[in-house]
Amino acid sequence: MSRRHGFTCVILAGGLAQRLGASAGNLPKALIPVRGRPFADHQLAWLADEGVEEIVYCIGHRGDQIREHVADGSRWGLSVRYVDEGENLRGTGGALRLAYEKGVLTECFAVLYGDSYLQLDLPRVFEAFRTSGRPALMTVLRNEGRWDKSNADFDGNLVTRYSKLQSDFEWIDYGLLVLERDVVAEIPAGQPSDLADLLSRLSEEGRLAGFEAKERFYEIGSPSGLAELEAFLTT
Repeated sequence: MSRRHGFTCVILAGGLAQRLGASAGNLPKALIPVRGRPFADHQLAWLADEGVEEIVYCIGHRGDQIREHVADGSRWGLSVRYVDEGENLRGTGGALRLAYEKGVLTECFAVLYGDSYLQLDLPRVFEAFRTSGRPALMTVLRNEGRWDKSNADFDGNLVTRYSKLQSDFEWIDYGLLVLERDVVAEIPAGQPSDLADLLSRLSEEGRLAGFEAKERFYEIGSPSGLAELEAFLTT
């Protein structure tokens, strides 16, 4: 049974499926089949079950296919809007900045990558964000290099360092953020931008709260990741 809390989630789904190569065919990553259904079906069902009511899809490469398949989201009990970059891809930060400029962001919202399948209690994540007093929260997992390169330090309350370039970390960005709308205004306008740049600065300034996830994440951005999610959803 879903828990209706009125949460909004921005899904960043505009990128290229470069690591998947020929296995992606002519599909955007969000529509790659997983257990016989487009990945978006699994992701949206999970979000709806966790209390999300509104989705903002940031689409770009082959985004028309996502818009056609997901439509208004009513199949999942969701309300879906779209921000389309077209083929002028701006990166994860630039896509979020475009959504800000289009006026579609709520006062606070989750951000999820379009190829991530997570195991989280979203009401608890939002509550942790609200009580943190910080404008941003990153979900993190004690990774120790197991599933991807670790990229964060977490002291139990704050993500104190975040960098894709260093290698002396034990924690990893789990794949879901909660942000205040106003912090998105700090992303440079009119140019490509990686969301990691904003998150790194927020961590240095003591403005990035953390929430520890306990279960591993799944992603379909690579053939091995796709196979692992298939196996997980089959059990």
